Amino acid sequence: MTSRTPHSRLAADHPLRRLPHLGLTASGIGIAACVVLGAFDPTQVLRSYLVAFLFWLGIALGALAVLSIHHVTGGAWGVAIRRPLEAAAQTLPLLALLFVPIALAPGTLYEWAHPGAVAHDAVLAHKAPYLNVPFFVARAVLYFTAWILLTRAMVRWSREQDAVGDVTGAARRLQLVARGSLVVLGLTGTFASIDWIMSLEPHWFSTIYGILFMGGCVLSALAFAIPVTALIADRPPFDAVVSADVFHDLGKLLLAFVLLWAYFSFSQFLIIWSGNLPEEISWYLHRSQGGWTAVAVVLLVVHFAAPFAVLLSRSLKRRPRRLAVVALVLLAARYLDLFFLIVPAFEPDGLVVHALDPATLVAIGGAWLVLFARRLVDEPPVPLRDESLPLTEANA
Repeated sequence: MTSRTPHSRLAADHPLRRLPHLGLTASGIGIAACVVLGAFDPTQVLRSYLVAFLFWLGIALGALAVLSIHHVTGGAWGVAIRRPLEAAAQTLPLLALLFVPIALAPGTLYEWAHPGAVAHDAVLAHKAPYLNVPFFVARAVLYFTAWILLTRAMVRWSREQDAVGDVTGAARRLQLVARGSLVVLGLTGTFASIDWIMSLEPHWFSTIYGILFMGGCVLSALAFAIPVTALIADRPPFDAVVSADVFHDLGKLLLAFVLLWAYFSFSQFLIIWSGNLPEEISWYLHRSQGGWTAVAVVLLVVHFAAPFAVLLSRSLKRRPRRLAVVALVLLAARYLDLFFLIVPAFEPDGLVVHALDPATLVAIGGAWLVLFARRLVDEPPVPLRDESLPLTEANA
């Protein structure tokens, strides 16, 4: 049997090798801007921080979910983006550290965390056994612990698969871990979305919220991994491995999750609209006045209508750079979607955009990209030993 070699690495002049320096510079500028702007409005810092934190967390958490799906189902599409996904998931320890400011001052964000809030509100009093600060922090510790342990297990067996030895055995272990991971992610992702986003408006609830959040995370991870893979695929030996067929599959998967997000979002709206109950429609009333209506329309176009139309094209999905542009637009739409979910809880009377919004996004994102890039360039960008890839001259 012909052996495969996993030892090819990115060239020294590859653009991805400059990403740590660019990320560090961007993070420094973002932190400086947060310090200066935050001096005038300390409360706004944490509000903007929450949106930015959940955006980058969504990529990392979605990466873990896509990895799990790939190891359960198989296919060359997952092998092509496995390294970027693993590198993204390995940023979860950093994100756990970045959660500390939210854990230390939940009263700045959450109504239920205010001292004495339950004494004057029957609904909050009823939810107090769940919505209280100690339990909130404990659950966050549990979530991050589970996510980090699952990531380490997947990365460990993935590296074993690259090494000379029992390739089939490593694949079976990965599949076993991935099956459990999907169950754990479904549960922890649902509760995390309730804790960190839905509880911003504690009198409102939605039974589809967890699925909507996790579907968005998967879409974020795919929209991030595709441009990174496009940068890798244009140079040998990876150009022979990450083929147009692989990008075609990735484009179809991206389209599927665009439709899934639209289905979940519309389902939530339809159920609440048809019920027409005061405790449910308040969420949409806040998002249908001021400038929020315009944001909703933009989301409809850039998060669904436009990507849906262009991703129907077979030729576009087979061209890495064009597909990467569509993915980057969707990634920007993912931030806008989180902005639409979170900010109206603080600004129900109309759209307000603060300079701290991009500042916190860059501050967290720069640090996140530094760690991501270092994890990525430390390993061969494609696991060439995986048997899902075709045996070509590049990996023979």
